[in-house]
Order: sequence, then C-alpha cells, then structure tokens
Amino acid sequence: MSKIGLGVINSDLPWSPYYKQSNELTENSFLNDWSMALTVLFTVAVFLFEHFLNKRQASAYKTTEFPKQLLETVSKIDSEKKGENDKNDSKSTKMDKVDRDKPILPQLEDKFSASQEYGTDKIQFQMISSGYNLVEEISFLLLGFLPWIWDISVNVGEMYFGVNESDNEIKITLIFLGISTIIGTITSMPFELYSTFRIEKKHGFNKQTLGLFVTDKIKSLLLTAFIGGPFVVLFLNIIIWGGDNFFFYVWMFTFLFSCFMMTIVPVFIMPIFNKYEPLQDGELKTRIYALADRVEYPLKKLFVMDGSKRSSHSNAFMFGFGRNKRIVLFDTLMDQVDNDEILAILGHELGHWKLSHTVTNFLVTQIYFGAAFYFFSLCFKADELHIAFGFNDPDRAIPTIIALMLFFQTIWAPVDKALSFFITLLSRVFEFQADEFSFNLGMSKKLQTGLCKISLENLGAMNPDPWYAKYHYSHPPLVERLSAMMALDKKSM
Repeated sequence: MSKIGLGVINSDLPWSPYYKQSNELTENSFLNDWSMALTVLFTVAVFLFEHFLNKRQASAYKTTEFPKQLLETVSKIDSEKKGENDKNDSKSTKMDKVDRDKPILPQLEDKFSASQEYGTDKIQFQMISSGYNLVEEISFLLLGFLPWIWDISVNVGEMYFGVNESDNEIKITLIFLGISTIIGTITSMPFELYSTFRIEKKHGFNKQTLGLFVTDKIKSLLLTAFIGGPFVVLFLNIIIWGGDNFFFYVWMFTFLFSCFMMTIVPVFIMPIFNKYEPLQDGELKTRIYALADRVEYPLKKLFVMDGSKRSSHSNAFMFGFGRNKRIVLFDTLMDQVDNDEILAILGHELGHWKLSHTVTNFLVTQIYFGAAFYFFSLCFKADELHIAFGFNDPDRAIPTIIALMLFFQTIWAPVDKALSFFITLLSRVFEFQADEFSFNLGMSKKLQTGLCKISLENLGAMNPDPWYAKYHYSHPPLVERLSAMMALDKKSM
C-alpha cells in the first residue's frame, strides 16, 4: 500500500474505493460494499434507460417523411388565415427566415430536413456526453475521488492557509468546493465548446464569440464564489448550530435564500450578462400594458433583452415579487413573430402567473427540500454509507458537505429521479392550462401561428419520439399543443 496525502490506496475489496482515508478494517464490510454496488447499479440503470430513450429519439430524427398529424393540423391553421393563401403562393420556397405573410405549412416542410439534422446532431452529442459522464461518475466513485480531493483540500488548508480539519471544517469545505468546481469546469469545457461553437454554429444559432464565452464563464465562476461561498458558510453553521432539529432551520434558510435569489438575480445578476432596455413607446407597448391590466397583472417595467448577441433562439419571461412585476422580451422574438402573436405568447405566460403555476412550482421545490433535509438528518450519522465511499478513518469525523453529497448521490438519487419526472409531467399540464388561458383571452389563433413560427426559427423537433418526449419534454410537442387549442376552438363554435 502506498500513501497519498492522508489516505491510502487499497483495492482489497471488489466494491471498495481505490483510495481510502485509512487502511484499518471496518465492521459490516459486506454492507459497505453493497452500498457502493447499489449506487453504481442505479447509476448504470438510469444511464441505460435514458440511452434507450435517446436511441428512440435518434431513430425518430432519421424519418424523412413529414409527420402526417402535423401536416393535417397546420393545414387547418393555414386554411383559417383568411385571404392569405389566396394572395400568397403556397408552393414551397426555400428561405432562412420565416415569412410572416406566407402560409406556415410550406415553410415547415422546407425546414423539416434541417430540423431533423439539427436534432440528430444534438441527440448524438447528448449520447456521447452522457456516456462520458457515466464513465466519469463511476470512475470517481470506484477510485475514491471524494476522499482523495477532501484530503488534498486538508493538505492545502494546512500548508497554505494554516487551517486544520478538526477546527476549521468550513474553511476546508470552501477549499474542497473550489477544487471540485475547477475540476468540473475543466472536464465539462470541451463539451460546452463543441456544443456552442460546433453544433449551434453549424445550424446558425450561435452568435457569441470565443471571447464572450470565456468572459461569461469567468463571470459565472466569480458569482459562484461570491454568492455560493457565503451561502455554504451559513448553511454549514446552521447545521452545526441547529442540533438534532437542524433540518428545519436549514429548510427555512434555503427558503429565505431562494426568495433572496429570486429578487436579486433578475435585477442585479442577469444585467451582468445581458443588456436590458425599456421597450420603446408604441402600439406594442400600449397593447402589452392593456393586456396586463386586463388580467390584473401589476406590470411596472417592460424590457427588451439583447439575446441575439449569444443565440438566435427566442424567449419571453416575467419576474418580480408582489406588485413590482416585469416582463422581458428577447429581441429575437420580436424579429420572429408579429405583434398579435407576441401578445398571444404573453397571454400564455400571464396564464402561468394567473393560474398560480409559478407559486405551485416554488412550493413543490420547497417541499422537496424540506423532505430531503429531513431524511438527510436521519442519515447524517450513517457511518456505513460513508465508510463505503472511502471515509473510513475512525479518528476523523465525516465532513458535513461530504455527508450531504453522498446522501444525494446514493439514498436520495431514486427520489430525485422520480420527482424530476413528476415535475416534468406537471409542467406539461401547466403548459396546456396556460394555452387554454390564452384561448380564453381570445388569442388562440395567434398563439398557434406564433408557436409554429417559433418552432420554425428554432428548428424545433417536428417528429419527436413519444416516449422520449414524455420523459424529457417540460413543454408538450408542438402538434399536441396545436391540437388541444383547435379542440378548444371547435368547442367554442
């Protein structure tokens, strides 16, 4: 056995981490081994299931025939646009941008092959990156990455900052998180660069330069340090101070911190990355304020964001607490759809607010954290679990941050996956409800055409695999949303 830092290399047991903090034998080695084995098994099982779905989606992207259901649905939209099919040639004409005056179906048919190619590139990249992530995660588990990095952090703390593990666990934690963040940034960087400057650029979406990419990354890391650092210090101190009931106090702290971040992110952090300018006076601004008044949304400010400096993808969102509500439009969205369609899209977004979807999502998240912290408090002293992952030195207490990470990576991982799927399903229900809200405002037709145009501009998936969509899509596929709104239109006649 050879010494590394404060630990040892030990591969005597098949499921034990290669690096351990101690070479002393521990009780319940069978249970310890199975803790690692079950974690690896669950990780591989999730990967295989998601890889199966990815393969189904990849097969769907190979289809060359335009989807029949989408064809029938969009044909109805075009036929209801009075006079437009008569004054515009409905034959397919290749174009890079959406022509607002032409029927939508021919344009969708023109973009279908490009959409399929874009989807193919993304799903293939996703399969490669998820395969790498699997290898990395399992390798880190089996090689004892966590105890190794923790012991390196202890050595760095003692050598360069004069702090030791027993008296300054929180400071060692900050060093540990800093080292882990740097490693994670380095290992993920090639994938981010390829996605941005290869796939997104190839399909005409990426607008940012390498310099802007690097600047954004540096800003993100600095914000993580300046905001995440104090959060971790307070978080760990509350656990120490809270005693046996620390889970309740930590829960309250994360609730207040979430409210704090929801307040400062749009106002102070997002402007660090993008420029927000008030929407110019004119018909659109007047009509948006009128729409807000109609649904009793206390709109105070209306911005246009320069999203085009990074991507040609489009969006619109709302934020703000109490009666200080704000709406942000991407400049790309304003180029892609007309004013009526912007209003219909905002009608959908206002539906989320009016129907309390935002509050519901926030409450679900808080309940999730409350349950997670409660069960973590029950497992906090689970020595067998910590021993299984290399923290087996009886003379050293398990670091709080390590106990938390191992809890979420092992015991809580199945719960997290199940809840993630539930939230995806809930989000799809909310999207249909928000579409219906826009319908009730009399904006169904314009929302349908607006969604089609956004899908055109963004090369959205026109033929997604139903299983893949059910598992991954927080928004229903385009054809499902159009069909649901058409059904509402038919009922109202």
